[in-house]
Amino acid sequence: MRIIQIIDSLDSGGAEKMAVNYANALAQKTEFSGLIATRKEGSLKVQIAADVNYLFLNRTSKIDFAATLRLKKFCKSNKVEFVQAHSNSFFTAFLLKLVMPSIKIIWHDHYGLSEFIIARKSFALKLTSFFYFGILVVNYKLKNWAEKELNCKNVIYLPNFTKLQDIDKRETSLFGTEHKKILCLANLRFQKNHFLLIDVAIKLKKTHPEWTFHLVGKDFEDEYSRKVKKAIVENNLENNVFIYGSKSDTQNIISQADITILTSQSEGLPVALLEYGMNRKPVISTKVGEIPFIIKNNESGFIVENYDAVGFYSRLVEIIEDDIKRVAIADGLYTFVMKNHSENSVVENFMNWVNKK
Repeated sequence: MRIIQIIDSLDSGGAEKMAVNYANALAQKTEFSGLIATRKEGSLKVQIAADVNYLFLNRTSKIDFAATLRLKKFCKSNKVEFVQAHSNSFFTAFLLKLVMPSIKIIWHDHYGLSEFIIARKSFALKLTSFFYFGILVVNYKLKNWAEKELNCKNVIYLPNFTKLQDIDKRETSLFGTEHKKILCLANLRFQKNHFLLIDVAIKLKKTHPEWTFHLVGKDFEDEYSRKVKKAIVENNLENNVFIYGSKSDTQNIISQADITILTSQSEGLPVALLEYGMNRKPVISTKVGEIPFIIKNNESGFIVENYDAVGFYSRLVEIIEDDIKRVAIADGLYTFVMKNHSENSVVENFMNWVNKK
């Protein structure tokens, strides 16, 4: 197999991280593995393995014929057979298909608003899906949607996977008191619902003021970001909630956390959750997406209903005050992730799916 991954950018995010993960993993198992960043580079570039062939396409518009021809040249010179296009990169793959009909497109759907999928815009996807070899999705809601709405019936669900980096830079130091740090790995997007985190932080400040929250993920500096920052100031949480932006030393950051959380109102299967588990960290999360299939209450973490600040706060206090429980649920999540979301098992299933057609 000779395959490339296509992703819009290399900013820190779930789809972007999975594009890098697949490129790195397939470099060990195929004749050729490449990674194309079409529009923008970013912090994840440093995590691309040395044996992955990398190209920055520098696409300047949605339909950039010069960039498409550069991509065609790269694919022809490297005899690429498959293009695994992540999220919105499906259109770049479609343009490539028009000038290079032999290429086989695998669309990898990471849609993070699966709780609101009924409102998803799909005209371009429906049109281009006639040309897909297959569709790979990260949860069963997306699988059902693709089978019903799109024009490619070769659809498979494969869970996200992660792998501890052999070498991880140590650039970021989290603020606050040692052994009292709560981490949320999530880009500043509305579906991640940082306002629930702020509501919990307000409550926790009254009872456990020494504990701090650390928000790591891309800051788009948009209206949502401004509202989050305003809420932090208005509630006098400047010394309790810290925003760091996008960082590349993820493993180093997770190692500094004592508790990890996700407050999302919608998810697919968050890579952050797998990274928490791989690093043996206790987790509290909202009950969205595929998360309930991974976290079992009292066994591999705690899960609370969406938007439930009171319940989230109660669970947080429970593991703050119970070190034994904290260790037990962290070990439970680690065991589950290693068994069900390891790189080897997922990539083997992916290759079997591709090769059977």
